[in-house]
Amino acid sequence: MIELIRTADPVLLSVLRAALADADIDHQLFDSGAGGLWQAAIPVRIMVRDEELELARRVVAQLEL
Repeated sequence: MIELIRTADPVLLSVLRAALADADIDHQLFDSGAGGLWQAAIPVRIMVRDEELELARRVVAQLEL
């Protein structure tokens, strides 16, 4: 898996996860436990499979965040 984006913003994280799920892109959260303890200190990473990285980047770009 490869990192798509890193954020400490819980709203952005929710929007991104929903968009990836709608596009049927398998994704995982890394560091979510640690990020929950110290909100802004440790950002959460959204990871996607290597072969889906370009599609995931297009989905994020379409959100115009």
